[in-house]
Amino acid sequence: MTKTSPYDSAEFLNTPAAIEFYMAEALETGDPAFIMHALGVVARAKSMSDIARKTGLARENLYKALSATGSPEFSTVLRVLKALDLKLTIQPKPAKATKPLPTKNVVRKKGVKAAV
Repeated sequence: MTKTSPYDSAEFLNTPAAIEFYMAEALETGDPAFIMHALGVVARAKSMSDIARKTGLARENLYKALSATGSPEFSTVLRVLKALDLKLTIQPKPAKATKPLPTKNVVRKKGVKAAV
């Protein structure tokens, strides 16, 4: 029988680029629970004890706050981001591309094209 172990994303977040990509993808979902979970995974990858020390928050409270069911205060999120050497930035959402008018049915009148 093959023995497997649970997958843990934290094991693979060992570079700043990996962490940046992971958090960017989590933020892209727009799901607050998933974003908090992802922040918790990053904190575990960097050492939850170290994050607790840097933020002045209890480790157990951080585990709770940064879980998918946690609901931390925004100030806690900012403190954790700072402890992780991350920053929150805002940029405008890209504008939706407009679709060109359909040109399948073209009526020709005296040399002029008009879309129908």
